[in-house]
Amino acid sequence: MKIKRNIYFFISFLILIASLVFSASVGAVRIPLKGIIEIIFGSGSETNSMILFKLRFPRIIETAVVGMGLSVTGTFFQGLLRNPMADPYVLGISSGAAFGASIAIVLGLGLFGLQFMAFASALVTIYVVYMLSKKGPNVSMQTMLLAGIAISAFMSSIISLMMLLNHNEMSQIVFWTMGGFNLITWSQVFYTMPIIIIGCIALYTFSRDLNVIMTGEEIAEHLGVDTERVKKIILIVGSMITASSVSVGGIIGFVGLIVPHISRLIIGSDNRTLVPFSGILGASFLVLADTLARIAMAPVEIPVGIITAAFGGPFFLYLLIKNKNREVK
Repeated sequence: MKIKRNIYFFISFLILIASLVFSASVGAVRIPLKGIIEIIFGSGSETNSMILFKLRFPRIIETAVVGMGLSVTGTFFQGLLRNPMADPYVLGISSGAAFGASIAIVLGLGLFGLQFMAFASALVTIYVVYMLSKKGPNVSMQTMLLAGIAISAFMSSIISLMMLLNHNEMSQIVFWTMGGFNLITWSQVFYTMPIIIIGCIALYTFSRDLNVIMTGEEIAEHLGVDTERVKKIILIVGSMITASSVSVGGIIGFVGLIVPHISRLIIGSDNRTLVPFSGILGASFLVLADTLARIAMAPVEIPVGIITAAFGGPFFLYLLIKNKNREVK
């Protein structure tokens, strides 16, 4: 069994490397693998070097990191909430980020202002949801889900009102909410990558605790797991990862929903192996989705959220049908 898991991990690494190389090579200017290697080692075309280091590399790295972050967070949220439909946006984080981004667009705060407002607004939203679901020292998962839905609906209504009152900025708001990495620079990579990577490592340290909690909170308490502390840490760290991801990429749906499920089917439900596998697969999936968004209708770029939704929508319906059939049995 261990050998089989190692083979799956090896294949997933190969897929990730292949997706990174493919994404770096295709576009308006095609750069072969040999050319990429030459540029990395300091030789090769100066024009191609500028294309790779200024445009493609920061975008590819950011896309891979965001894909990993959303997938890892989705894995933990599905396990913690014991809800197969849960994803990183289930607690209203995406709506909160969209609200902050919409304000920044309307006020003309620029790219950095937009990302800062999206990040800050997402954190404020999760704080409000958390406080609404807190009952004394405990946190009710059911109340948190309901609070997330309510906050999302409220934020969406305000965003719609802003779009109605600001016709000139409407297209920018709509495009941002569809997700995309076309404006990524190295500075954005350097300030979001540490948050997401450190957050994923921090979450991974709670993989064993999550395994125990998934069997039941009472059992977990008897086995010495401080369930409330673990829940709080997972929610806070997962929200930080999601807020960082949304602040640079916009709202990219379904990555944190479908990748954990596919990973679970391949590698099993033990979070100690599921979490890293899901992260690798999520990075590959979003890199390929973004590459497709970039080249499918070139020179026009499709928002990556449309690509992920095209794959995620049918998969979501599959989950609904599967759960329905299980209930009938």
